[in-house]
Amino acid sequence: MGTNPEAVRDAALALSEADRAKLARDLIASLDGPADDDVSEAWDIEVCRRINEIEAGRAQLLDVEDVLARTWARIGYS
Repeated sequence: MGTNPEAVRDAALALSEADRAKLARDLIASLDGPADDDVSEAWDIEVCRRINEIEAGRAQLLDVEDVLARTWARIGYS
């Protein structure tokens, strides 16, 4: 392509916030490589399993504030 990365960056920074966010998502997605259909299917199955566990009352749900507090405590962040 031969385009100067700094010129591309400067042009990107001149975009609106929404356009920069879309560009950032697209650039990050381009680094992930092609989607793996087997992985997507496995995650769909896992999500359904977890939803079923929650709806059946067999899942232990945790309060996000408690989880974050314990996480910060474990890593020694005050």
